[in-house]
Amino acid sequence: MVRNHIRSKMIEPQCCDDGDEHETLPLPTLPPMPRERVPLQKSSICSRSYFMVVMVFFHVYIINVIVLLLYVHYNNGPGDVLATQNRDEASGGSSHHKPPESHQQPSYSGFQRDMYLPRLEGIRVGHVQKVSLVPDKVHEMRTLSLKPLLFEIPGFLSEEECRVVVQLAQLKGLMESQVMVPEGQEELTEQLNLSPDEIFNLLDLNQDGQLQLQEILTHSRVRDGIWLTPENLREIYAGLKADPDGNGLLSLEEFRSLDSNAFQRFLQQRGVKSSQLVRNSRHTWLYQGKGAHQVLRDLKKRQKRTSVSSAVWVACLRRSRRVTRLTRLPSALVDLSEPLQVVRYEQGGHYHAHHDSGPVYPETACTHTRLAANTSTPFETSCRYITVLFYLNSVEGGGETAFPVADNRTYEEVSLIQNDVDLMDTRKNCDKSNLRVNPTKGTAVLWYNYLSDGQGWVGEQDEYSLHGGCVVTRGTKWVANNWINIDPDYQRQARYQQLVSQQGEEDAEDEGEQSQPSPEQLHTADSHQEL
Repeated sequence: MVRNHIRSKMIEPQCCDDGDEHETLPLPTLPPMPRERVPLQKSSICSRSYFMVVMVFFHVYIINVIVLLLYVHYNNGPGDVLATQNRDEASGGSSHHKPPESHQQPSYSGFQRDMYLPRLEGIRVGHVQKVSLVPDKVHEMRTLSLKPLLFEIPGFLSEEECRVVVQLAQLKGLMESQVMVPEGQEELTEQLNLSPDEIFNLLDLNQDGQLQLQEILTHSRVRDGIWLTPENLREIYAGLKADPDGNGLLSLEEFRSLDSNAFQRFLQQRGVKSSQLVRNSRHTWLYQGKGAHQVLRDLKKRQKRTSVSSAVWVACLRRSRRVTRLTRLPSALVDLSEPLQVVRYEQGGHYHAHHDSGPVYPETACTHTRLAANTSTPFETSCRYITVLFYLNSVEGGGETAFPVADNRTYEEVSLIQNDVDLMDTRKNCDKSNLRVNPTKGTAVLWYNYLSDGQGWVGEQDEYSLHGGCVVTRGTKWVANNWINIDPDYQRQARYQQLVSQQGEEDAEDEGEQSQPSPEQLHTADSHQEL
């Protein structure tokens, strides 16, 4: 009890009388404590940011993989002849091609793009690579330029091979490499329905309202094959009275007074010397397939395959093991390229600077795949992805292969003719070219005429591949050209390969397998090669 009473006293508040003044005693306060910031660990923040960045990239990577798998799944269509041929050749021909059933229709679209074009690495100018092209021998391949990608391979052909190729060309007979455009030919302007004003606008490259000498020269050389100098052009202007003020420029009114055939008629009346042609040489084509001379077959040798008939062998002309190994291209793409062209330049012979291939536009078709294009186009061009040039003899004087703008920083067509100095004129200005290759017997020179599209196929034309044959000052020059034809349009190239393969299979079914092809088959297989 006493304990509880004491506890209640302690808890009970003390009360004051009403009359007494209540005083509030201040509560004791503690002195203010200084605030201290807790140091943050920056490493933890950096780690958190780094983690977030890593997670974002990880998710993007996963999404890309999923999209790629979906793309491959939905685009893995049947009928990719190029890929099938590659897989068969990689397996040594162990897998067999089954001929298509008669009721099956060829698939002309939707070819899966899994054929890629390997390109040689130039590294740097002067770089030397060791390449194995034939058994028991190693060749050296030297980089001559990077623009265009150009290589030199000494000793590619033996002396015996050079001699046989020259003799076979002489035996077959050589023809003039170039003649003037014949009279009465249908005009390209009529085919395209172009007015004089439209032609003037196309020729006026710098769009200054006047046609300069170099603009007219470029058009004349491409169309008529006649190599005019600025002096020749001024002479023509005077003969046609096309430039009354004599300033060397054609206005639109002056151009309208000329018809599109005026230059050609004037030159035919006056006469054109061989030195005034773009090309002054003689040439022939040598077939390299089955039945040809062994030396030619070695240059364009067919790989052994046990899974196809002889008719397919005729349709698919096998390239040289040396050329195939040198270019590293799939043989399926090398098979149907042009035959070997052999050219002879006498003393005074030349070939002014040119491109082996032209630019390919939507309205342009490649010569070798024009049948597979299934469309009519006003323009055709030789789609020569790679040029392999062989020197069949050593020239006594001149005859170099000149690359006027090799490894230039820029390329402008108009700038090729400045102050009456024409870099494309290999008769006068070969010494002004950036690069000249001396013709040495047995040496091969390889260059790319097209760039890569960045996805393993043919891209735009490499304008730096401009080249020409310098005038032969002494003796005779013999060369051979091996061109690898590839269409920049992947679908057209694949369709072309498919058509040729199916045609070969159909011929085999109709005629049976033969050990020797008939002359008609050879002509059919090689008809697209004749230019």
